[in-house]
Amino acid sequence: MTGAAASSPSKERQTRMKTRKQDEIITKHAPLVKRIAYHLMSRLPPSVQADDLIQAGMIGLLEASRNYDSGQGASFETYAGIRIRGAMLDEIRRNDWAPRSVHRKARKLADAVRQIEHRERRDARDHEVAAELGLSLDDYHQILQDASGYLVMSFDDLGADEDSIGPELADRSPGPVDRVQNDAFKKSLSDAIASLPERERLVMTLYYDEELNLREIGAVIGVSESRVSQIHSQALIRLQARLGRWLELDGE
Repeated sequence: MTGAAASSPSKERQTRMKTRKQDEIITKHAPLVKRIAYHLMSRLPPSVQADDLIQAGMIGLLEASRNYDSGQGASFETYAGIRIRGAMLDEIRRNDWAPRSVHRKARKLADAVRQIEHRERRDARDHEVAAELGLSLDDYHQILQDASGYLVMSFDDLGADEDSIGPELADRSPGPVDRVQNDAFKKSLSDAIASLPERERLVMTLYYDEELNLREIGAVIGVSESRVSQIHSQALIRLQARLGRWLELDGE
């Protein structure tokens, strides 16, 4: 009895210390949650609220503080960033804001790009994709704009942010991400990104690696924010066309 009684305060003290440490971690990294939320917001429809993303991201941060293992070799911020972004994307999926028509149009764009590039053995051009679908160039660009948020989510499902931490730290639920944890896919993804037209590759690098928003990218490459959005969406469509065997677009 004495031993049990003595151990109880010790356990309580350890619990309090652990809770205090988690609170300190959450307070310190709360700005990371906001940064990721607003970075995503720049590519999502107005119906997606920043407060909802931040709330979901804070839950992801809390889970990261509980599950992080420094022995795995990644920094806490790197690991937490993955969990925060994943929690936000899960929140968006639960609300299913993207109309089914957006899914269908994105699939058609990717199919058209795939057919043109298979036929011509080179990058498909804007006007060629539009002509393949019987659209004007303006209508094609509008579809890219409409599908932009959905395409960002689809690309995140490809595991674009996970190479730096390795599969053992991703700790994601079964689904598309499970398929991307193998070396063959990552090689395919890397090759597909490297093969993008120069401007598309630059936009992807600035957005995903440097984490610039669309306005900042526009300033770097000298085009409008809306044009950056089009280039970004076009790059994602091209990647989905080239990686079709790894990721099927949802929605018929």
